[in-house]
Amino acid sequence: MLTAALALVALPGLAGSRAPSPIEPVPAVAFQQLTIPADDSRSTTSIGSVDDVFLSAGRIGAQTLIVEPDSAQAGAATGRSTADQPKTSASSIRKGALSATVHGSPRYTLTGGATFYDNGTTAMRLPRGTVVKICGNGGCIVRVVNDYGPQKKSRVVDLYRPDFFAICGCGSWSGTTQVTVYVY
Repeated sequence: MLTAALALVALPGLAGSRAPSPIEPVPAVAFQQLTIPADDSRSTTSIGSVDDVFLSAGRIGAQTLIVEPDSAQAGAATGRSTADQPKTSASSIRKGALSATVHGSPRYTLTGGATFYDNGTTAMRLPRGTVVKICGNGGCIVRVVNDYGPQKKSRVVDLYRPDFFAICGCGSWSGTTQVTVYVY
């Protein structure tokens, strides 16, 4: 047994080398087009060969073609397209016929505490999309519930900070106020 152990140490090439092998890059010819059949009833998926940008990365020789990443997509759009979107905030309402819904009679009314937080949402323990009218000492606002909360049972609604102070009628040091919520 001792002889076998000594032979393995003396001849590392036969038993495995202890010296690390140098890191060699994978040649580009190893990357070829691959076709993957999904199954018999579907079409096949094809992965194309490596593009010029990838082939030029990391190797420069006498015959090397250097391709910049931006120029590889000559037919592609050069800038971002802009869409004319409306500005949104916590006070934005995108529910159709909202004014007609609010002027009708509410399904039920909740009374309790309201607080604010800076998440930009109106949070209640109601399904998202529910239309509510929230009234306090400073006035009323109409919002669509878009978050779930509050966690404490002593509060009925968590509001976005500007909405809270719009209905609160109180100073900036206040953290809670009593409100009436009409659920439509």
